[in-house]
Amino acid sequence: MGRWVEYDVRDDVVDLVGRWKGRFGLTDAFFTSRAGISAAKLSGWRGRYGTPNAHHGPGSRAHWLTGGERDAIVRFYLEHPEDGYRRCAYMMIDADVAFASPSAVYRALSDAGVMRGRGGKRGCKGKGFDQPGRVHEHWHTDISYVRVGERFFFLTCVLDGYSRYIVHWDLRDGMAAADVAVVQQRAVELHPEARPRLITDNGGQFKGNEFKKFIARHGLTHAATSPYYPQGNGKIERFHASLKGESLKGKALLDIGHAREVVAGYIGHYNHRRLHSAIGYVTPHDRMTGRDKAIHEARDAKMAAAAERRRTVFPDGLDSPPALGEGCQDGIRISAPKGPEQRGVMPDSGLTPEKRDVE
Repeated sequence: MGRWVEYDVRDDVVDLVGRWKGRFGLTDAFFTSRAGISAAKLSGWRGRYGTPNAHHGPGSRAHWLTGGERDAIVRFYLEHPEDGYRRCAYMMIDADVAFASPSAVYRALSDAGVMRGRGGKRGCKGKGFDQPGRVHEHWHTDISYVRVGERFFFLTCVLDGYSRYIVHWDLRDGMAAADVAVVQQRAVELHPEARPRLITDNGGQFKGNEFKKFIARHGLTHAATSPYYPQGNGKIERFHASLKGESLKGKALLDIGHAREVVAGYIGHYNHRRLHSAIGYVTPHDRMTGRDKAIHEARDAKMAAAAERRRTVFPDGLDSPPALGEGCQDGIRISAPKGPEQRGVMPDSGLTPEKRDVE
């Protein structure tokens, strides 16, 4: 059969097999092969004989989405084309739009046929540094190219490894040690209490005596990644990729002033509004200021309240999740009483011995 059946039909099958099996000395395999069910299913039906189906108890109905919730999820996702379904799930909870887990959002979007493909390539993760446990424990620094008009400028950023917050940045026309030192010096001045470990690649800017003096003067430490292994400084590398993919790509930067304006706008969005997947879908600023725990607790409370509301929406008689489309009202499937063939039992299934020769 391969389909769900009502419990009275299930018990009729068990009765039929038991009655004719003893009369003619037939095996279970004789019946299951003709009914299209497995021996394990028949055994399970015997064990549940006389018991109504209870595949979906009250707890699971709390996670069924109503039609209104599905519509809100699809609408929100289409209004945010730059964000994936996971980020949208938490954005909707925070904005009180819909309260659903990422997996429920994925199913709703897939059913609606609007899921976008995954962009980019899935990278591998290195195992270099132990992850920081507090703010300003690790600062990642790197340099990236930004095309402005007919030439390139150099973007230097300092990123906090715990919160992913961009501590400081600057777009300069050079990438010498002095240019990098200006950015790092300003980052230290903004957070004089911090004594981070600076993580960089093996560029010449980070090997000279001036950089070593800077480290010693401010009581910092330094760690360089392995040569030819950019994943070792992957947090800042990932930020640069996000900046270019989400903001700079396709834009014509007219001059250095325009470029700085565009970069500043994205970093403000990144630090204060964009939910970051690596830190539990909160913003870097929330993580840096310690608000992430309260945000997660508020989301859990909203999800629990939404689940409780759904228990009142879906009646106890439903045995399967709601289906959208014709015959549905707010996510609840409305259908006429089913006949035997609609319940998963074919009228001429071959289970009646009188209809065939018994060997």
